[in-house]
Amino acid sequence: MDFDGFIKDITDKQWQVYGVEVYENGELIHSFGDTKEHIYDIYSATKSILSIAFGIAYDRGQIGIADPLTELLPKEYIDRMSSAKKEQWKAITMERLLTMSVADLPFRPEGDDYLKYSLSCDIADPGCKEFNYSNISAYLTGVALTQALGCDLSEFIKHEILEPLGIKRYELGRSPEGYFYGASKMKMSVNGLSRIGLLLANKGEFEGKKILSEEYVRNATSIKQMNREGGYGYFIWKYRNGFSINGKWKQKCYVLPDEGLIVTYLSHIEDDSNDLLYSMEKHILGISK
Repeated sequence: MDFDGFIKDITDKQWQVYGVEVYENGELIHSFGDTKEHIYDIYSATKSILSIAFGIAYDRGQIGIADPLTELLPKEYIDRMSSAKKEQWKAITMERLLTMSVADLPFRPEGDDYLKYSLSCDIADPGCKEFNYSNISAYLTGVALTQALGCDLSEFIKHEILEPLGIKRYELGRSPEGYFYGASKMKMSVNGLSRIGLLLANKGEFEGKKILSEEYVRNATSIKQMNREGGYGYFIWKYRNGFSINGKWKQKCYVLPDEGLIVTYLSHIEDDSNDLLYSMEKHILGISK
């Protein structure tokens, strides 16, 4: 492992990387930059934290993978739907949302009532389980989970995930009507995101505390829906022989259980290049393109 080579690439090429952590067998072995002092946008990495919240509720029997979405959402919204819309949406289960396998949904909700907008969307073929990356899927999961729990999801995440992991500094964003957004709008430190990775790498346990079942972690981090990136679990991406938590401007936590490695970095690089990833793979994982 050539950690210094990775950092040299970051500095020489002036990539906007805030901080990096590398763990081996649960122990921090390398760090660079600001890993604890400040919190940064993690964008879609928020979805993986939502998945963990769903898993905790699932483990407690409060929500099911096969539960129909329309049976969980606020009744007043369902009552306002047309018969045709209800017929389309009744086939959508929580698993369909968690795996991003609802075709036709737009990328994000709009307006001042995200739930009204989302349920107005047409699903031409409700039975089509095609990968379709949409923030609406994550947002609706959060709304359904809020209803199933009977409490504010942000507070649930705070008390059931962040506090047990020792994550003290963070921000949680909401939709216009007040739900935990779930798809994005969350801020965290590099070390905070590493702790999320450590929880999943250790099969739902963190420093002797059981937070999530091994069954849920196994399912959430395995391939449930194929896509061109190699596969998707429950708001978690497949990566090589492990998995990854991803945000849109290269916010990453890579978990490689066979190697005992976790690599986390928060960045803000607004392009479609894979240069940072390739440098990490070359210097940290010893993989050359």
